Amino acid sequence: MLLAKKVAVITGCNKGIGKKILENFSENGAIIYAGVRTITKEFQREIKDLENKNQNKIEIFQIDLSDEKKTLDAANSIISKKQKIDILVNNAGIITTSLFQMTKIENFKDLFQVNFFNQALFTQKLVRSMNQNSSIIFISSSSASDSNYGRSAYSSSKAAINSLSKNLSKELGGLKIRVNAVEPGLTDTEMMRNNTPKEVLDKLVAEKLSLKRIGTPKEIADVVLFLSSNLSSYITGQVIRVDGGMS
Repeated sequence: MLLAKKVAVITGCNKGIGKKILENFSENGAIIYAGVRTITKEFQREIKDLENKNQNKIEIFQIDLSDEKKTLDAANSIISKKQKIDILVNNAGIITTSLFQMTKIENFKDLFQVNFFNQALFTQKLVRSMNQNSSIIFISSSSASDSNYGRSAYSSSKAAINSLSKNLSKELGGLKIRVNAVEPGLTDTEMMRNNTPKEVLDKLVAEKLSLKRIGTPKEIADVVLFLSSNLSSYITGQVIRVDGGMS
């Protein structure tokens, strides 16, 4: 198992890419703090099933990245366990789609609050509790590099995350903490389908993707698993695209 006995903190674990990261880490022996905005009975049952299946410990914590105090509370709840952290995966995020001229500045602020500011705050707090030879991974988006129609706020927030991860890799390298970002392309998640019209998606697959299909959350999660493990011990400061050959 690639992550046996390693302590991992993951945000946005209840669906999509985050859920597959959680499942991957559990299968590979990690001790996990699984962050979600709302703790439901269904999610609690899923966590119990994972624990029983893989015989590892998963503790749920509540985190609302739209609220600075609640973000700090989440970080402090983990720190209070006095357990050194080996892996931090900043996966949770939101998306909006609207033309720049139609996007209120409040929408920019709300999106940056979740996708950048409070992710930075959460990371800043937890870094103090991280082991040497540990790994931080930010889930970005191919939109950060390519920019997309109607995604000025979203693309900008993800570009900021890419920049943050590269800067952190320089600052934390001396502590032997690696920092990387993953840029998923079109991935079969509820968020992607709710924000990309089917006709646009079909056109992109046909004309822009070398592999002629959208990716799965598991394919993104596998790259996160690699970056979290010792297999990537000499990789830091990178933004890794997982996009099926998007052009």
